Amino acid sequence: MTVAQLIEYIIKSGIILIGMTAGFAYVTYYERKALARIQTRIGPNRAGPWGILQPVADGVKLIFKEEFVPAQADKLLFILAPVITVIPALIITAVVPWGRQITIFGYTVKLYLADINVAILYLGAIASISVYGIVLAGWSSNNKYAMMGGLRSTAQMISYELALALSFVSVTLLAGSMSLVDIVEAQGAHGFVGWILWNLKQPLAFIIFLIAAMAETNRSPFDMPEAEQELTAGYHTEYSGMKFALFFMAEYIKIIAMSMIASTLFLGGYLGPFVTQLPWLGPIYLFIKTVIMVFVFIWVRATYPRFRYDRLMAFGWKVLLPLALLNVFIAAVITVLVGG
Repeated sequence: MTVAQLIEYIIKSGIILIGMTAGFAYVTYYERKALARIQTRIGPNRAGPWGILQPVADGVKLIFKEEFVPAQADKLLFILAPVITVIPALIITAVVPWGRQITIFGYTVKLYLADINVAILYLGAIASISVYGIVLAGWSSNNKYAMMGGLRSTAQMISYELALALSFVSVTLLAGSMSLVDIVEAQGAHGFVGWILWNLKQPLAFIIFLIAAMAETNRSPFDMPEAEQELTAGYHTEYSGMKFALFFMAEYIKIIAMSMIASTLFLGGYLGPFVTQLPWLGPIYLFIKTVIMVFVFIWVRATYPRFRYDRLMAFGWKVLLPLALLNVFIAAVITVLVGG
């Protein structure tokens, strides 16, 4: 590896980390504003013009808020749990391509950090790690409500990860590759409408992915691990200050990551009009699609009531998993008969 390549990787890694962290802050603002419009309210409007400095105000408040560690807690795991939760959320998008390649001052830069031939496996592996942070947070707090929230989250995430992984399988079959770059390019094989035609082949996989992604991120209506009317706040009951902020950050960064992955697998990723002639349009197209997908998460939260926990688990095992298996069979048949 040359020095130029090392610098390139460092810069790209910095862009991902800074972009996801800043994105977390302003997705909270985006959600509060969108929910306010849906519910005929105003939303944040005091901190800065149109309330755009509200995330900054929230961050400053959390930095200076007193942190409390329960006397009977396992202090090491109590401190490590938020870190274990947030790190997978930050690194999962390392394999998501933003575009093809551009030339800057004669140096060719590929618009992705890593193009590995097992990117789908990477996504599945990293997505499953954050459950450890959540269950450790519940256990280390020495609080029965927190412990129940951690156990609920573990059962829920393991259950819905199966359907999530199977939605990956069908896309891999159609693309003939586990590389996300190859999957995006396969969608654009027939021009601009290619990704639309691709999506029509896999509408069920797209729906299964969205439902499982909401369950994986503990978003309403799948937010039973945090059910305030039963568990006070669930696995993060005993957390405050920046430790609580890390859990909050992990949830919203995972929403951004899942939206990026959904856009990449099903909506053409960085593909769009004139992207072949103007490759710098790729990141813009991916950004627009991601913003739309994040709105879907917000819209669902504003629309549907919370599941009862037994029904949530039954839905995952008795409805979503069989549908995901059926979809893999359909994708296999399409691959054999049509050649993908």
